[in-house]
Amino acid sequence: MTQQLELTNLHVSIEEKEILKGISLSVKPGEIHAIMGPNGSGKSTTAATLAGHPTYSVTSGDMLLDGESLLEKSPDERAQMGLFLAFQYPVEVPGVKVQNFLRHAHQARFADEPKKLFAKVIDFRKHLKALAAELQINPELLTRGLNEGFSGGEKKQLEILQMAVLEPKYAILDETDSGLDIDAIKKVSAGVVKVAKKHGTGVLVITHYKRILEFLKPGFVHVMVKGKIVKNGGPELVDTLEAEGYKDWVGEEN
Repeated sequence: MTQQLELTNLHVSIEEKEILKGISLSVKPGEIHAIMGPNGSGKSTTAATLAGHPTYSVTSGDMLLDGESLLEKSPDERAQMGLFLAFQYPVEVPGVKVQNFLRHAHQARFADEPKKLFAKVIDFRKHLKALAAELQINPELLTRGLNEGFSGGEKKQLEILQMAVLEPKYAILDETDSGLDIDAIKKVSAGVVKVAKKHGTGVLVITHYKRILEFLKPGFVHVMVKGKIVKNGGPELVDTLEAEGYKDWVGEEN
């Protein structure tokens, strides 16, 4: 079995309008990939489609996680298989404590791996506090409502804590740097790298900007324009895009 997250000639539409026009790429365990591109190019559509958002319709192509198609899988099933999505705008759920939410998420993720489950709530909470300390996250956040009153940086830090709890095979980070100052970006990036190294997680980060990539240091960079990947390269491609933008592609016809 080939271990990788693979998109093969993926076409995706919303209300009969085609957004993705034949996307192909693969992310192997431990690799960090970046997708960059102008607004409206299909980057967030790629993330939402991987997560199983019902608004987006896959008209052809496939999405494979370690050789198994995701097309007929529900979002919960995809998460249980080891796929994780960090949202651009994390949802606030007042009244649901962070530690309770993460415990239920952990139980669902490892329902088929009982050795990874904690028999007692207190044991999971000890585990959670240890992860928070490892990622330098304020433990007081664990007893608050999910994202309730959290700053932008705290919301993104909590998503990285969730990533650490769920130990995903592959993580999709959709504009995780949106609205963050440089200190928050450094902290979040450090957490992503730490979790990815610890569990061999393949990471696909979607972003407009170079700054988060300076800390994540992707080995692979993909340029998406008008629903297509128009250029693949290494980290040097980030500097080229920063200097020249997307002018070489935005004028092309579909």
